[in-house]
Amino acid sequence: MRSICKFTGLKITLCVWLLILCGFPRAGHSQAQSSSFSRDGQRQRSTEVDRTIPALLVSDIHFDPFNDPAKVRQLVDAPVSQWSSILSAPPSPNQPQSFAALQQTCHARGIDSPYVLLHSSLQAMRSQQPDAKFITVSGDLIAHSFTCRYSTLFPGSTVSEYQSFVLKTLSFVMGELRASFPGVPVYVALGNNDTPCGDYRLDTGSDFLVRTGRIIAEGLPPSQRQQALEAFAKGGYYSVKMGASMRDARLIVVNDLFLSPKYSTCSGSPDPAATTTEMTWLQEQLAQARRLGQRVWVMGHIPPGVDPYSTVAKFKDICGGEAPVMFLSSDKLADLMIEYADVIRLGIFAHSHMDEMRLLEPQGSGPRTSSTHSVAIKLVPSVSPVDGNNPTFIVAHVNRSSAVLQNYKVIVASNQTGTATTWSMEYDYAQAYHEPQFSPSTVKKMIAEFEADRGAKTEASQEYIHNYYAGGLSSELTPFWPLYVCSLANHTAKAFAACACSSGR
Repeated sequence: MRSICKFTGLKITLCVWLLILCGFPRAGHSQAQSSSFSRDGQRQRSTEVDRTIPALLVSDIHFDPFNDPAKVRQLVDAPVSQWSSILSAPPSPNQPQSFAALQQTCHARGIDSPYVLLHSSLQAMRSQQPDAKFITVSGDLIAHSFTCRYSTLFPGSTVSEYQSFVLKTLSFVMGELRASFPGVPVYVALGNNDTPCGDYRLDTGSDFLVRTGRIIAEGLPPSQRQQALEAFAKGGYYSVKMGASMRDARLIVVNDLFLSPKYSTCSGSPDPAATTTEMTWLQEQLAQARRLGQRVWVMGHIPPGVDPYSTVAKFKDICGGEAPVMFLSSDKLADLMIEYADVIRLGIFAHSHMDEMRLLEPQGSGPRTSSTHSVAIKLVPSVSPVDGNNPTFIVAHVNRSSAVLQNYKVIVASNQTGTATTWSMEYDYAQAYHEPQFSPSTVKKMIAEFEADRGAKTEASQEYIHNYYAGGLSSELTPFWPLYVCSLANHTAKAFAACACSSGR
């Protein structure tokens, strides 16, 4: 998914659209706390001193094995164990020309992560967070336009051959992550590009899911591996108890590709049963976690709520009755997460490639509920520089007892290539926003401050705008700030429209 910042040519037109929008007048749950922890993760009464543990949050790697087209035949023929030596060899003499031709043929909007950038990012992760206790990867391990790239280079290939190369690429990326952090659990969600038959296309119960499940579950504890494999084989989702470094914490990984309005099976047909089955499974997992007093992280790829970029880019007349563009086709995922907000400590998503936050809370015409019934969502920025952004990842510190994201730092690359690249801290969350943790109450407070600052003048608003887009184009979010802020805590189309069309916006 692309950033608003990529469409600089639309800036004046879109600003006019927003001015028109702003002229319209305003359009017109209690959960049992089964945990012994308060909602923000503070133990109510305890003499134990809580400690934090280091972790890595990574997303949208979009590794591109086609960056040097002349090497791809070698990759197809070689086992994954030989890929590093093939990819690290000097580039082919005509690499720039042949790659540019492939980009043009596949109408690529930018450049994804070649091997040199993947290698550089992994080195930086080891340097910045050498003692990470776990790693989350919230989807999109492989490059955009993967199908076009492969079929262009191998026009006579079969479906089986193509799927085999997708699996080898997924296996390679996972192998590189695990080799960089031996013995550290790597938890992965599927993204809309991580499929065997094209973007947003996937069949439930397929052989591809069985084989991908083996790749993803390889590093899980043997006691949990079989259960994860069985769930993943059905729909690409799974649930695991997080490592011993986290106390009574569960990670539930959803495959929200099924909930995307762009989703179809490999044959191109819809499959509404895929969503129903997964949401039933998710509710069972959350209910079980509540019974066991576990604290939960929910990870997926596509976030719930409004897609503000597409809403603006498509000139949606929200105040004239048009619906905003939504990331997902229904509010089912958000509704379930809100229903079980008493056990969910964090939601991790990505897909936009930008550094963002969201808050899921009950939507309605009355006053907003307390953060007790809310879920804080962190959108992890991308390693891929495909949108012109500099590559990034997050080093995090997590309260091991409460499973609350205590603090995080965003690490950014000095360039987009991985060559002669230095990585440094872009910002520290606690220092930038003066908040003690990333929790529903702190996120709610920040969003309220953003809502009150329609001109984006305050320190907090300016900090968020600056951090949103790694690479210097964040200022272009400023003209869309009021509309963008409406998407942060209004995940339904109705609530978003009420915010966007309120007087004074």
